[in-house]
Amino acid sequence: MSASLLRRGLELLEEPGRGKAPPPGLQGERNGLRAAGAARRRKRATEPGRNGATVKGRVVKSAVEEYHKKKAVNHLRENLQYMLKGRLVANRAVTEKVLAQNRGRKAKDQPPKKAAKKKPEGTVFTEEDFRKFEREYFGVP
Repeated sequence: MSASLLRRGLELLEEPGRGKAPPPGLQGERNGLRAAGAARRRKRATEPGRNGATVKGRVVKSAVEEYHKKKAVNHLRENLQYMLKGRLVANRAVTEKVLAQNRGRKAKDQPPKKAAKKKPEGTVFTEEDFRKFEREYFGVP
């Protein structure tokens, strides 16, 4: 605790009128307090070991340790374990409905339309029909 706070506390504890009267030189005089503060600051500045530009007492940090502290950590394994714990799976129809509600109305927000698969065009005639046709029209036995 600072000396001024201690003195102020003691003054408050004393009953009014019973305490000593302050010396006439200190009453209402701020220049004296300022001078005392300036002297204190000068004294503190001249103390050895207070220079901030020196490296005395400073702990050297290892660049490798700093790198390992700030290196990105892969949380994939823990996340997968957490996600696989819960086995509650929503109904597919419900999830599709929610996704449709959250989708925008713009064309860019719509999923691409699936093209209908074309069936390979087959013929209605069989090999036997072709042979019969050859015999009838070309005369091939």
